[in-house]
Amino acid sequence: MIKAKGYAAQSAKSNLAPWNFQRREVGPHDVQFDILFCGVCHSDLHQVKDEWGGSIFPMVPGHELVGKVIKVGEHVKKYKAGDLVGVGCMVDSCRTCDNCKEGLEQFCSNGNIMTYNGYEKDKKTPTYGGYSNTIVVNEDFVLRVSEKLNLAAVAPLLCAGITTYSPLRHWKVGKGHKLGVVGLGGLGHMAVKFGASFGAEVTVLSSSAKKKEDAFKLGAHKFVVTSDEEQFKNVTGYFDFILDTVSAKHDYNSYLTLLKANGVHICVGAPPAPAEISAFNLIMQRRSLAGSLIGGIPETQEMLDYCAEHNIVSEIELIDIKDINTAYERMLKSDVRYRFVIDIATL
Repeated sequence: MIKAKGYAAQSAKSNLAPWNFQRREVGPHDVQFDILFCGVCHSDLHQVKDEWGGSIFPMVPGHELVGKVIKVGEHVKKYKAGDLVGVGCMVDSCRTCDNCKEGLEQFCSNGNIMTYNGYEKDKKTPTYGGYSNTIVVNEDFVLRVSEKLNLAAVAPLLCAGITTYSPLRHWKVGKGHKLGVVGLGGLGHMAVKFGASFGAEVTVLSSSAKKKEDAFKLGAHKFVVTSDEEQFKNVTGYFDFILDTVSAKHDYNSYLTLLKANGVHICVGAPPAPAEISAFNLIMQRRSLAGSLIGGIPETQEMLDYCAEHNIVSEIELIDIKDINTAYERMLKSDVRYRFVIDIATL
């Protein structure tokens, strides 16, 4: 076994703290890489606090990993020592179901293997994430990262990036479309960047007027303060698509009224409590309320390549790993512009 170190939560009530553990040895089809940077996702906090239920402890969070390959298995063809690589939310899947065969491993019918807070295929060995110094992953779930971009700012693309890229591509959002982005946080700021890059007219819908200047800098064309009734009313029936990134409880019904006929409200944020939806907000204009997760491995690589070509990265605040608990507290207050990234060298 390979000795590893990281930060872990021992229970839903404990802070993250240093913890030593073991990774598996590098198998014939495995890649081992030293983690250089790891993004901090809001879902890390949800799972550490067991807000979604079923959390597995001890837990080493982190599913936005980038680093450098140090060892590959004898049958590995895709990577070699020294390559820059990344790993997102998954480290394996069944490979045999219809979804996996279509490159939709995120929807694996038999349950994919998550980067942390999951179990390996033996259903016994827990998976540990990127708040750590090294990891071993099957080569098919390792992604190639360009040397052109700031590596620390690439890390959040492995979740925040693909979570917003995938639905915009699936619904073919682009030139001629009016896109509303609800929330300007880790996910929302990437939705603005991608939406603008794809040619859509992007409007940020935010409760914070303070984010207006940032929204325009990120590429937004319009800004609506959602607490201002007049501003909100003025965009009734305006949007073709709304990408909703908010992970706290909010009223979906009010946003549905902002869609045109046949408009689509796409949820990528995941509030912990169920929401009530009025059927009339859907049926009267044939609107849709939809959801999207991340992307499969092929689409995630496509996204990384697109970002390299168009010079798109996340806006980040680099932190020491010892400050992760403070970062969680700040994240709850939306006090981050726009994604925390851990410098694993500080481990």
